[in-house]
Amino acid sequence: MPFYVYAPDQPDVADQLMELSEEHWSYMDRFEDRLILRGPTVSDDGEEHTGSVHVVDLADRAAAERFAREEPFWKAGLYRDLTVVAADVLVSRESEADVPYTLVAAQWPLSAGALGDAERRELVGAETDSRLIFVAALRGSDGAGTTGVVAVVRALPDEARDLVRPFAEGLADGRPAELTAQRWERGGRN
Repeated sequence: MPFYVYAPDQPDVADQLMELSEEHWSYMDRFEDRLILRGPTVSDDGEEHTGSVHVVDLADRAAAERFAREEPFWKAGLYRDLTVVAADVLVSRESEADVPYTLVAAQWPLSAGALGDAERRELVGAETDSRLIFVAALRGSDGAGTTGVVAVVRALPDEARDLVRPFAEGLADGRPAELTAQRWERGGRN
């Protein structure tokens, strides 16, 4: 089952992140075949690391919590918070290096049941914009219902929000969703 794992950085930890980067990468190498999406969030100018995003396919929530809490940056206290949520992956495409991407996310109170195949096809549609690199519906704690959306878009923040809004409102049963947007970069050694 895929899990969305997001951890925003503590303030002023850039030097410590650099010191532990090889340990972080070696840890992530152990999950290489299960990582669906990975990479840091960065400042608007792309110069500063602001957090880490991973979507990883693991057996269950306990395994996802272990993955997140055993990560070297988390263990060193470099993150200020941790989000671990089960996800239904709706769109997953290969991202490119050196292209501006934005991570768009929203969470809301539990809404409708988990997406079935028909609802998934209807929401995604045959003509999904190719700038949508990744889209996932976030599930409720019991695995049922939808509590949010996360997406990676090949666009800058304002445009990225507009591209994700139809997915978010569809998942939120038509209710308006407050979308956050921040720059994101593809991660990994390659």
